[in-house]
Amino acid sequence: MKKHKMETIAIQGGYNPGNGEPRQLPIYQSTTFKYDTSADMAKLFDLESDGYMYSRLANPTCDFVAKKIAAMEGGTSAMLTSSGQAANFFAVFNIAGCGDHVVASSSIYGGTFNLFAVTMARMGVEFTFVSPDCSNEELEAAFQPNTKAVFGETIANPALTVFDIERFAKKAHEHGVPLIVDNTFATPVNCRPFEWGADIVTHSTTKYMEGHAATIGGCIVDSGNFDWMAHADKFPGLTTPDDSYHGVVYAEKFGKAGAFITKCVAQLMRDFGCTPAPQNAYLLNLGLESLPVRMERHCSNAQKMAEFLEAHDKIAWVNYPGLPSNKYYEVAQKYLPNGSCGVISFGVKGGRAAAEEFMAHLTLGNIETHVADSHTCCLHPASSTHRQMTDEQLDAAGVPADLVRLSIGLENIDDLIDDVANALAQI
Repeated sequence: MKKHKMETIAIQGGYNPGNGEPRQLPIYQSTTFKYDTSADMAKLFDLESDGYMYSRLANPTCDFVAKKIAAMEGGTSAMLTSSGQAANFFAVFNIAGCGDHVVASSSIYGGTFNLFAVTMARMGVEFTFVSPDCSNEELEAAFQPNTKAVFGETIANPALTVFDIERFAKKAHEHGVPLIVDNTFATPVNCRPFEWGADIVTHSTTKYMEGHAATIGGCIVDSGNFDWMAHADKFPGLTTPDDSYHGVVYAEKFGKAGAFITKCVAQLMRDFGCTPAPQNAYLLNLGLESLPVRMERHCSNAQKMAEFLEAHDKIAWVNYPGLPSNKYYEVAQKYLPNGSCGVISFGVKGGRAAAEEFMAHLTLGNIETHVADSHTCCLHPASSTHRQMTDEQLDAAGVPADLVRLSIGLENIDDLIDDVANALAQI
């Protein structure tokens, strides 16, 4: 079968209508599915045949979109979830439970950090957080006999650190565990972590994939490369009988290509019900069709804005992986040669007061907590999401009082630069 390019997969992947069937992906807006006999339905409950019984577990619309994302990432199987948080939780909890340990990059989205450090810690899963810039010795020291996975973000939100996927994958595999990478900011258009050794990829599809701030969602994709049976003692949930499904051994029955996602659906989606709505999956699919085109524009706009800000005399510093002056420029050139993302962070000279004044004079930059959609979004954490913290606490958290996060949208870049220039002129 011919291997198509990303732009073609984004439009035609996942759903292939037959003769006389709808060209556009149908919305299967149904909780349940009818069968002629109980024996037919029994095959589904025994995982003996493909099909649908209840949309809390799986739905055709959602599955078509998951297949498209799997193809875009170069994976073998995938599932949608109701949010990116649910995707990260499922991806880890599918292989790590009470008494287990996970190594994670310390430079990850704050919500994910809290999920790991607080909520999953209460569930008995211990996390060791390491700097993405740690030495090989420090990384090695983070592993324990009960370590079950390594986790990082391709481009961290909002720190914009670039994860050395190949290095962390090599160390994870030396210890017989998979590398899980959240690829939300880069998307498969700009980076395909499986090509660098990652085993599982997650997404908050709420961001660039859907792209219009209309729906919340998540996705998990399996590379099909990790050999669970080769490390059977580490992953009993995949390599020993599951009594809740008549003793099925996922790694034996579904192999490397399907074991991880099948277990994730059959156990975790069944029990936690973080189910995406078919309507949301439909809207996500519309976003995916234009993702390659949009990412090119997001990145070109952001590059021009970052260069403008770096040259401006009222800007103290700029953080963007596409700038040659950036700490992660060389790593970004390796993993993200065609562009990174549309998010920039920068500091305004004059600290908190100057940053607040800048925000007050923006007209095109929407002040909101969201990032990575068609509209340009702007946030001053010290006066909003982190307003309970002192300047000293903000510095310690890596979110100084002068920091502004700018998510560049699809508007004309000259208009955006004029708007930012005008806001800076008011300070």
